[in-house]
Amino acid sequence: MHPVVRPRTLLRPEPRPVPRSPVPRPPGPRGRSLTEAEALPVLHRAARVLLDDLPGLTDRLVAALHEREPAYRAVRDDADATTRKEVHRSLRHSVSSLLDPHGSRDAARRCSWHIGVTRAEQGLPLDALLHAFRLGGSLVWQELLDVTSRAAPEDVRLLVHVASDVWNFVDEHCTIVADAYRQTERELAWRRENRARLLAGALLDGTGRIADLPETAQVLGLPEQGRYVVIAAAGGRPADAARALLPPAARVYWHTGTKAHYGILLTEDGHTPVPDEPAPGMRVGIGSAVDGLAAVGEARRLADTALRLCPEPGGTVRLTDHLPEALVLSCPELGVLLVERAFGPLAHLEPADAEVLVDTLAAWIACDGSAQRAGKRLFCHRNTVLNRLRRYEQLTGRFLSRPADLIETALALTARRLLPDGTAP
Repeated sequence: MHPVVRPRTLLRPEPRPVPRSPVPRPPGPRGRSLTEAEALPVLHRAARVLLDDLPGLTDRLVAALHEREPAYRAVRDDADATTRKEVHRSLRHSVSSLLDPHGSRDAARRCSWHIGVTRAEQGLPLDALLHAFRLGGSLVWQELLDVTSRAAPEDVRLLVHVASDVWNFVDEHCTIVADAYRQTERELAWRRENRARLLAGALLDGTGRIADLPETAQVLGLPEQGRYVVIAAAGGRPADAARALLPPAARVYWHTGTKAHYGILLTEDGHTPVPDEPAPGMRVGIGSAVDGLAAVGEARRLADTALRLCPEPGGTVRLTDHLPEALVLSCPELGVLLVERAFGPLAHLEPADAEVLVDTLAAWIACDGSAQRAGKRLFCHRNTVLNRLRRYEQLTGRFLSRPADLIETALALTARRLLPDGTAP
């Protein structure tokens, strides 16, 4: 029997159609999009045309450099040929890198680095060099567009997708050439400074060669002929303070020595505009003027002598104001002999007694031979001063009224003050 009620069938909803996602387009070579992949053959075709016309491309870039960059327009005729070779080589590497970026990369970088080094050595401004590289990039890009426009105008739009490749290359090589330029510039500056130090050191030591004088004058920025004064500065912070001794307009070269800083100063009349009171704790010795760079070694010795006369707390000593002291210091052996001749006969006295006679003699000479003024300085009567002077004459056999004896005694007093232990300070 059939059932009275028919079984209900299970109604299932029909499946809704699932929207199909678009099939992804296969990527181009090396992960590029299809559009970029389509643009590469267009770029390569145009690049090959540029390589075939490389001499003409070089001529156009050289002409653009002469027209738009003054630094290149000012080059000499012989340098112009060098510029053309440089441009030709750079363009060859640049266009080849469009065809084979990985294979040409290292050679292109070496080329740009070499250009940066060479132009730094020649002194071409870095701004002009970078401008030249950007002009080259603009020219290459414009030529790629023109070649493609003539061959297949509809493909010009594809080049937009590889424009970043061209300009990234230009930016990368601008960075390379700038790094090479700055590194070379630093090396050249160090060489110049080191050469200047060597030449100035030899000049001040008196060991420089006559044949080196023209180069020395050029490197130091001083004329070979002229009146020169050497300034010796020590103590305090002479590296900075020594340069502050002279006005900015002074023509001077400062050299750092082992014990002092030396300024080689060009002066018209031998006068040196150095203040009497330098920085606290700084000692300054100023030698007398000499003629020509060849005599700077002697001027340095005179400045050293003046520096040795400076008091320890600091100050300035001009040699021309202290010639007797300088004479003693220049030959300390003779100074010791002078002390022995002038004061040796006082050795049998009590030290305090001998010291009184010497101090009285020094005060009397310092007061220009005035016993009254010397007495005030020594807090005694003028007759006491005269009695001590006569006693000195009796003990030594000298006569202070005789010029030769007076001069020798005065020099002996200077030597005794400067050479207290019988040796040079």
